[in-house]
Amino acid sequence: MRIGVVSDTHNHLRNVERIVELFHAADVEHVIHTGDITQPKTLAVFSALRIPLCGVYGNNDLEREGLEAAARRYGMTLRDPPFELLLSSRRIVIVHDPRDLEQLAGSSYDVALHGHVHRRVIERTARRLVFNPGECAGHLRGHNAVGVVDLTSLETEILRF
Repeated sequence: MRIGVVSDTHNHLRNVERIVELFHAADVEHVIHTGDITQPKTLAVFSALRIPLCGVYGNNDLEREGLEAAARRYGMTLRDPPFELLLSSRRIVIVHDPRDLEQLAGSSYDVALHGHVHRRVIERTARRLVFNPGECAGHLRGHNAVGVVDLTSLETEILRF
């Protein structure tokens, strides 16, 4: 199973439209947002995805009631971090701020996804992958990116736009 990973969209709707196109072209089966969606209209754009979207709230997701209502309307799952789920026999933990992973150091997850820092992070150990695809809400073409994780091999792919 291939999953799409996106973070810190910060209500940049044109980029979110492109992200939806990229994830469809990459044939991902699930999309995970690691927070800082910012406004409900961003979820309206993500509703064009033909696959499930889940994720966590970030520190800039202040329009909480609106985001919750939009997530329900579009069949998306958003929670406070940490959000743990099982996909394709892999235990995944999702946080916004990578410092929250320190509290989970003893947990038995295979993949940790985070955002917040707007920088790409790909850290592998013998047991797990920690991944943040980096910036996607910027205005510089070619510097925005989302990621794909193959849950079988734990290989990552960066999709730049």
